[in-house]
Amino acid sequence: MREPFVSQPSKLLFLPGASGNTHFWRPVAGLLRPQATHVHFGWPGFGTAPRDPTVNGIGDLAERVVAEIDQPTAIIAQSMGGVIALLAAYQRPELVTHLVLTVTSGGLDISDLGAHDWRPEFIEANPGLPQWFSELKLDLTPIVSSIAAPSLLLWGDADPISPVAVGERLAALLPHARLHVFAGGEHDLGHALAHDVAPLIDEHISTNHSRRSPDA
Repeated sequence: MREPFVSQPSKLLFLPGASGNTHFWRPVAGLLRPQATHVHFGWPGFGTAPRDPTVNGIGDLAERVVAEIDQPTAIIAQSMGGVIALLAAYQRPELVTHLVLTVTSGGLDISDLGAHDWRPEFIEANPGLPQWFSELKLDLTPIVSSIAAPSLLLWGDADPISPVAVGERLAALLPHARLHVFAGGEHDLGHALAHDVAPLIDEHISTNHSRRSPDA
């Protein structure tokens, strides 16, 4: 059964990676056509955001994002933020119009895909991170196939943290996904290649997609 799909989200949610850098997406955001409200999210306890005692896991971060989805919303997410974007899209399918996921490095079992485990080095360099982050083990495979939002997956072929094979696996699981690979792109491609990334995002969130329910 075909379902109508909102072609123009009225809000864009930009989610950072594990660094919590709320400036990561600003170069891209500045190049997008002014069609929606922009919200740049941060993570309590990550980067410069103060810790919040009520945030004790990635589910709590997802709840913060879900609470922000109060109108047709496209979620644009980097790395770890992509895990939270998938959780939010699963919980609010009626309002998440589009997903853009760049080099998402978690949420799937990628142990057989040659991905470099970045967390030990990252945690050593950021000793103030919440304790739960170092123990995070999450597999969203059971829910990914039910996420019907049109998804643009952006990967680089020079990223050891999230190799192209990870993007290919995610594209195979999501019902409505398109994978674009940047030659020479690394884990920061969403920021470093803003002028190349922005037109793809603009086209994706401006297109009147239709979707087939995964349950049909």
